[in-house]
Amino acid sequence: LGVALVGLGYYSRDLLAPALQVTEHCELKGIVTGSPDKIPVWQANYGIEDHCVYNYNNMHEIANNDDIDVVYIVLPNALHKKYSILAAEAGKHVWCEKPMAMTEDECMAMIKACKENKVQLSIGYRMQHEPVTQKIISWARSKPYGAITSLYAEAGFYHGGRNKDHWKLHKKLGGGAMYDMGVYPLNAVRYASQLEPISVKARMEVKRPDIFKVDETTYFDLEFKGGVRASCKTSFAESINLLKVDCEKGGYELSPFQSYSGVKGKTKDGIILKPFQGNQQAKQMDDDALSILNNKPPLVPGEEGMKDIRIVEAIFQSAAQNGKLISLL
Repeated sequence: LGVALVGLGYYSRDLLAPALQVTEHCELKGIVTGSPDKIPVWQANYGIEDHCVYNYNNMHEIANNDDIDVVYIVLPNALHKKYSILAAEAGKHVWCEKPMAMTEDECMAMIKACKENKVQLSIGYRMQHEPVTQKIISWARSKPYGAITSLYAEAGFYHGGRNKDHWKLHKKLGGGAMYDMGVYPLNAVRYASQLEPISVKARMEVKRPDIFKVDETTYFDLEFKGGVRASCKTSFAESINLLKVDCEKGGYELSPFQSYSGVKGKTKDGIILKPFQGNQQAKQMDDDALSILNNKPPLVPGEEGMKDIRIVEAIFQSAAQNGKLISLL
């Protein structure tokens, strides 16, 4: 399958494009960019032909390009809906980076557009494709340590804030810790428990208001049916990367749990979960390509991305009301 990357920032440049050189079922064929100066560099590096180069004004013309089967949206969060729908209406399968969109309504519009145009929609939750993570997902079902009693997850990095123009610092573009890093712990406690939360409460803090006009650190607690609880944290103020699962007869943790490589873990009884030696992004894209080729549902469909965004909206609602408990039922 031919893949076109939409947005040529860091993630496309340093991770997706190199990964597409080692994939087995898809390859980099096209680019969509608003920066003309990037085009010759990408063409030189990857042999992208002139007829597979687009900008945001003519991206709809990708409908006429049989070399491109999939459009991968790698843009600021607030632009995911617009360009996912544009890709679907061009008759191309859509891979969209996480978080899926800004609101549940946006997610629904994306799902609707893909269904109407008979194309697949997959959200870029690479961790659900990662083998060590898949092991603990299987444990949520097989329960080798008994029923899960509680979970803890945290993800974040130190954002220096020197580039004030960076989209992650702007609310209108979908910036802030919760949208950027917060979906990692949120999605993790859902996949690690195989449960859906019934309520949430949250609080947000900004310790560097001169830099952050968005949430700098967010804490949120989820309650699941059966009394299972999860505590989560996300931040632009510190480097954190842990997923911990406590069970009736032991438990396990992954540290780091969402890095681009080296995800590893251990159980309380001494089992070591060794890191996957492959390329996470390549595995994700190959998995999604095979879903298209075999006409089977993707591992992480739009509906999965929408579940997280619905909870994210409730997290902001709770934080705005001083940590009020918000029902998700």
